[in-house]
Amino acid sequence: MRFCFALALGALMFSSCKLMDKEVDPVALHHKLQRVFENYFEDRMKLYPLEATSIGDPRYNDKLYADFTDGFRDTLSVFYTRYRDSLVQFRGAELTPNDKASLAMFQRDLRINLQNFNFPYQYMPANQFYATPLDFGQLGSGSGNQPFVTVADYDNWLGRVNGFQGWVDSAIVYFRKGMATGVVLPKALVVKMIPEMRAMQSDSVTKSLFYGPIEKLPAGFSAADKQRLTEAYTKAIRDQIIPAYTRLGDFLEKEYLPKARTTTGISDVPGGKDRYQYLIRYWTTTDKSPDSIYATGLAEVARIKAEMERVKNETGFNGDLKAFFEFMAKDPRFYPYKTPDEVLNAFRSIRARIDPNLPKMFTNNPKTPFEIRQTEAFRAASASAEYLQGSADGKRPGIFYVPILDATKFNSTSGMESLFLHEAIPGHHYQISLQQENDSLPKFRRFAGYGAYQEGWALYCESLGKELGLYTDPYQYMGALGDEMHRAIRLVVDVAMHTKGMTREEAIKYMMENEAISEQGATAEIERYMAIPAQALSYKIGAMKIRELRAKYEKQLGDKFHLAKFHDYILKQGPMPLDVLETVMDDWAKSNL
Repeated sequence: MRFCFALALGALMFSSCKLMDKEVDPVALHHKLQRVFENYFEDRMKLYPLEATSIGDPRYNDKLYADFTDGFRDTLSVFYTRYRDSLVQFRGAELTPNDKASLAMFQRDLRINLQNFNFPYQYMPANQFYATPLDFGQLGSGSGNQPFVTVADYDNWLGRVNGFQGWVDSAIVYFRKGMATGVVLPKALVVKMIPEMRAMQSDSVTKSLFYGPIEKLPAGFSAADKQRLTEAYTKAIRDQIIPAYTRLGDFLEKEYLPKARTTTGISDVPGGKDRYQYLIRYWTTTDKSPDSIYATGLAEVARIKAEMERVKNETGFNGDLKAFFEFMAKDPRFYPYKTPDEVLNAFRSIRARIDPNLPKMFTNNPKTPFEIRQTEAFRAASASAEYLQGSADGKRPGIFYVPILDATKFNSTSGMESLFLHEAIPGHHYQISLQQENDSLPKFRRFAGYGAYQEGWALYCESLGKELGLYTDPYQYMGALGDEMHRAIRLVVDVAMHTKGMTREEAIKYMMENEAISEQGATAEIERYMAIPAQALSYKIGAMKIRELRAKYEKQLGDKFHLAKFHDYILKQGPMPLDVLETVMDDWAKSNL
């Protein structure tokens, strides 16, 4: 038995040799590998029912698991180990370039998921930003991914309600285990979680957001089904959902908050230093050190600040950058809207302006429909503008959500153009839709997510503004620079908080000194980075890699470089770790020489 393989930058580069000293039919080998990928994806959907719902797979819409418990972690460990061990049969195999990339990604996924069990993350099962109780509210309101079209859909939700009760009770148990071992959330985050739980409680069942699906019962339902479902939902809201949120809110306020930590970074909990390095690998898909990321952040902050100075001077403004930021934040001319529809129409006009230029950038366009909507009132106060992916079958559109609490206070210079490019077109909508629509990819790639690729692509799309006919107004361009500065600041404060002892208050101050952001906005951002360490690093790291590859191939290919083909090929492959992305794109460039 003979194995021929090499490991380079986390991606497997296989040398040419026989598999187990036998000639193997390449076509048969391809199909065998695809079966492994297919089985993995099917097994994964059973374990992650909310993920299945999000991609439009309805088979597990009645399931919700407490996936942080020790028992469930053991199940996941067995699952990932079994598939890791199954790959030994492909060592030394002669694979197609696409199968090599798939195998490299698959092995990385298995490895990174198994490494996750080295830290007791189960002792912090929720925070103010990423939390099943918040997702549950959006799902149950009828405005999210959970479908409410058929009678079976309505019954499925009642099954998921039963799972949520178990989730809440398990979360309290594991929060308590964290209290006993010192693995607890920062106090500043727990303070924000309590009102989130209270907001889900209601004195009246019919006023609960979870009653929304009953208010929209399809006309085609029989009278008997309508009565049965109304009674069942009333009972579930009254006896299960509201009590569950009450239990969790009471626990957080009375028991957990007094034990929460006063420190900021993850390095202040047992094993936190190693955990942060792991999270850098997970989110950026690189082995970069915290110090190198911090240095990059400082350099980018300085570069963008110099460009901001240039634009400020171009407008003729007399004063420093801080004064210019204040001017843009307060001058009445930048608050032209009176209604939410006017804000939404302003975003629609951005789309109209870029449409004529998109063919220069892309030859493949998504089939998935796209909509712009106002964020629902129940979550608008704490929500950011966001993209909610459509379903792979195109039945559910991709949605760009815009929170509008008061249209008269919506600032038109707050990076509206760059925000649309990032969250909507050609950012997340193009990338995710084209990925899901590409049925030539194995499903684990069609529905995969790598932060550095996905958020890196979206941030890279912000840099296409001028090429797409935007940023002609210096104030809009300043807004775009502000968005880029925001991502550069993240590299500094995220690393500093989690490895260098920077406090929450110091991070808020640093952010406010270097960009146009309110104290409230800066606080929300910094607390997000506290809740999900290293996630915010992925944007800038990924965007810089895509920009680096574009520059490399422009120089390497010269007149043979076509921007639309470069973009199309990146999106055709779906999300990839950055090292695999570079290998795949290098092969693309060689084929175009």
